[in-house]
Amino acid sequence: MIGKFFKVQSSKFKVQSFFKARRLKIEDQSQIANRKSPIQAGFSLLELMIAMFILIILISVALPTYQRSVQHAREVVLKENLWQMRRAIDQYSADKGKLPQSLDDLINEKYLREKPVDPITEKAEWKEIQGEDTNSSDAGQGLTDVQSLAEGESSDGKKYEEY
Repeated sequence: MIGKFFKVQSSKFKVQSFFKARRLKIEDQSQIANRKSPIQAGFSLLELMIAMFILIILISVALPTYQRSVQHAREVVLKENLWQMRRAIDQYSADKGKLPQSLDDLINEKYLREKPVDPITEKAEWKEIQGEDTNSSDAGQGLTDVQSLAEGESSDGKKYEEY
């Protein structure tokens, strides 16, 4: 009976050691398969080229839209600056009973804080239109309108000078 028990136990040991050896071989193979050589560690040239191609397509779609929105924003700011200066001229003439001689008069009298910057030319220079002062009794000249010095047309097809 002891011999029988010993044979069963020894065959059990053989089976366990067989599976243990088999498991070690599989683990070793999985570690070997997962290890990458220095050549395989990064991205391939094809993968990088595909990523760059997709990025170029996205930029080529987004860039014109961005440029149009920036140009439209500049045109809106130009219209607003002109409207504010024309409103200041009207307020000055209503308060003083005469037209201002230049934009500097509007700044000195605090109708404007500073001379606005033309967003198209990016300069604080404006075409000051002088005309007859109908409010004044001495029929003098004064600043009647302000226009942009920018050349070209807006996205609407209207010249910047005509705003």
